Amino acid sequence: MSIFTNFLRSFLLTAVFSFIAPMFLVGGVLICLCVTGFIPGLQGLTEDIPSQILHFLATFGTGSPVTGLLVISLTFGFVGGLFEIYAYYRYQILRLDS
Repeated sequence: MSIFTNFLRSFLLTAVFSFIAPMFLVGGVLICLCVTGFIPGLQGLTEDIPSQILHFLATFGTGSPVTGLLVISLTFGFVGGLFEIYAYYRYQILRLDS
């Protein structure tokens, strides 16, 4: 039973971190662009890039950037979980062979 609980804990941590990572990445980029908007000469550049990022996210969210970010995050979480299942399976097979 200990093997299952270790797998479940590892799987849930991987899925949660894979879900949160795109949110932090997009949020960090948008915050950095907002902060660099205060530098003289970069206002025009830092106004266009966030609008393009939000437009990209709205493409995946049927018009809403927040929904688009959630869709991308759910996809990352699902793929991270699948990768964890594969890695655990490979570990079990290699452990039994040796």
